[in-house]
Amino acid sequence: MKVKVDMRRRIVKSIVIFYIVILFAALLGFLLPAELTEPAEKTNTEIVSQKTLIPGGFSVGMQMDVKGALIVGVEQESGPEIGDMIVKVNDNDVSGPEDVMGIVGDSGEPVELTVVRNQKRLQFQVTPYFDADSQTYKLGLWIKEKIAGIGTLTFFDPETSNFAALGHGIYEPETGTLLETKKGKLLHTRVEQVNQGRAGSPGSLSGRIYNFETPIGDIIKNTDAGVYGTVSDESVFANHQPLPVGTAKTIKEGNAVILTTIDGTQVETFSIEITKVSQSVLSNSRNLKLKVTDQRLLENCGGIVQGMSGSPIIQDGKIVGAVTHVLVNDPTRGYGILIEEMLEAADVTNH
Repeated sequence: MKVKVDMRRRIVKSIVIFYIVILFAALLGFLLPAELTEPAEKTNTEIVSQKTLIPGGFSVGMQMDVKGALIVGVEQESGPEIGDMIVKVNDNDVSGPEDVMGIVGDSGEPVELTVVRNQKRLQFQVTPYFDADSQTYKLGLWIKEKIAGIGTLTFFDPETSNFAALGHGIYEPETGTLLETKKGKLLHTRVEQVNQGRAGSPGSLSGRIYNFETPIGDIIKNTDAGVYGTVSDESVFANHQPLPVGTAKTIKEGNAVILTTIDGTQVETFSIEITKVSQSVLSNSRNLKLKVTDQRLLENCGGIVQGMSGSPIIQDGKIVGAVTHVLVNDPTRGYGILIEEMLEAADVTNH
């Protein structure tokens, strides 16, 4: 009988010790310093959702030198076409229009042009002709050298000093070619006139670029998801408060606001409605469908106008995207891009 009692006591004691060990191990794991534990790896969405950015909303001028020599006009029937990018002349690399003219020179000798068309390289032999008016030899090609325009700054990242603008790329208007920038400047701009949008005729903002000698920053790359670069004059954002980033999963259909400038340099807040959210990466800067509900914006601009591209979209106190396009037949409606896509493209080191 005594043996049975002793056995029971040993079993109970073993069970108690077992639970004490389990409890101690659990507490030890809970109390260990973070550097001694192995936290689960954060997803990209979690990293983005913890980020804060300074929203823009003010108009900026963008002046870019085009990388390469883009043909925007031709005088001959055969040979190079509009939209071709000249990359070599007689086996000499071309970085800009000045290289083409320098190689052609004043000899009038035939030259061999290597162009890129639809990602394929083609070669053409072109004989320059003598232009009596300018007393120089010409190829009969119109080549794009610089491009300039205005848009809206979307955000400034104080951690990296990077900026984002437009939410869509800058394209050559006649050819629809996405322009590759060689160098560019982000410049101060004052909105001086609004051309109101109407069905079938999109409106626009007209502005004056100033302080060329003290640019806001440098444009480093032009992509389908916007224009990006680094800020050199951070004082522009001195009075702007940072906001957290909202991921696609947190965006909901309903009320939101945009920050944009329609007069001078004053950033204003206007109400909109997000009518549809798409997380597709193939949406081509059209992840969000938007509708302007702000009566003052409708009265002054007719809705979304050209020059507002890049205006940050704020919902529930978070930056969730940027305005990118307007519907030509209904300027009260338009599209936007997710801020996540712009943040991914904003890494200017991947240029």
